[in-house]
Amino acid sequence: MQSVERALDVLEVLATTGREMGISELGQATKLPYATIHRLTATLVARGYVRQDPRTRKYVLGARLVELGSAAGRMLGGSARPHLERLVELTGETANLALLEDGYVVYIAQASSRRMVRMFTEVGNRVLPHSTAVGKVLLAHQPRTVAERILARNGLPASTEHTITDLPAFLQELDRVRERGYALDLEEQEEGVSCVAVPLLPENGLVAAMSVSGPTGRMGGDRREQIVEHLRDVASELVTWMDGESVDLQPTANGV
Repeated sequence: MQSVERALDVLEVLATTGREMGISELGQATKLPYATIHRLTATLVARGYVRQDPRTRKYVLGARLVELGSAAGRMLGGSARPHLERLVELTGETANLALLEDGYVVYIAQASSRRMVRMFTEVGNRVLPHSTAVGKVLLAHQPRTVAERILARNGLPASTEHTITDLPAFLQELDRVRERGYALDLEEQEEGVSCVAVPLLPENGLVAAMSVSGPTGRMGGDRREQIVEHLRDVASELVTWMDGESVDLQPTANGV
């Protein structure tokens, strides 16, 4: 049991820092002996949960964690479905649940609006995070170094004329998301479509995002404030369920 806990300590430190780390850094961060770190990282590398850079000899999270995160996301999506359906009843608009995986937003569950004019995103669809409300939420709750690395790798291409394509301006947008507790997509991904998203932050460290999207004409003013409140209420219920059920989900390599 102690070995498992120590291995998880190593993984969590790598996930939190969001950068490659050497043996000495891992030892200092985990308070574990260097010999123990050597043994743990050797096992984690062999199993694919950690990768060692052959040039620097430092360690980063491995691809195996992404696979586990994908499986966990699918499980969460199924459990979240009733909560998304409740959001549809409360707001009349389409509700989504998303995770950050390998630097992209992945939609893992959706409940569609029953209105004739409605939004639709295919479950499993992957999009760049900077032009979506769920993506902004997910990036805002990553360590800043991780968010910046994702943005540097993916860039900020314009999907519409409203997309934020300037890095300093987008980082300020992430600050606003953290301060107010929700994110907006005001026709930044698709003309005529707006979206509101809030974070899900259960005790296990998973970062997910729940959103409501619809035609811009139905998503503004007082209506938007009502949707934000409904999102917060339903997200809180889902997080409470996740914590109560001890849902064993891990972050997907901090989304990187």
